[in-house]
Amino acid sequence: QVQLVESGGGLVETGGSLRLSCAASGRTFSAYGMGWFRQAPGKEREFVAAISYSGGSTWYADSVKGRFTISRDNGKNTGYLQMNSLKPEDTAVYSCARDTNPWRPVVTGEETDFGSWGQGTQVTVSS
Repeated sequence: QVQLVESGGGLVETGGSLRLSCAASGRTFSAYGMGWFRQAPGKEREFVAAISYSGGSTWYADSVKGRFTISRDNGKNTGYLQMNSLKPEDTAVYSCARDTNPWRPVVTGEETDFGSWGQGTQVTVSS
């Protein structure tokens, strides 16, 4: 079973940037799409961004479009989420997840499409 480990979270001021990483175990990372989700205190977990297995297609929540960039390095078994122009409302625990099915060309924002999850990393944006 794949293990996903996030890193890169922390405290940043409004307008600042952070880069999250998601390191995956195993040799099948390149076969699966991946996504980032976040959960703020007292709120439901929400979709942030997703990327296809090849990295050729990406999808974003409207709330982060133009500010966040998802990417992946299949050679390093690692996915990334570059977050720029951060706002206090971006404060949450960010988790990466792997698609349940390999070689899927479209990765949705539905949580049920993701079968493996990391433990999450805290991102706090101060106002």
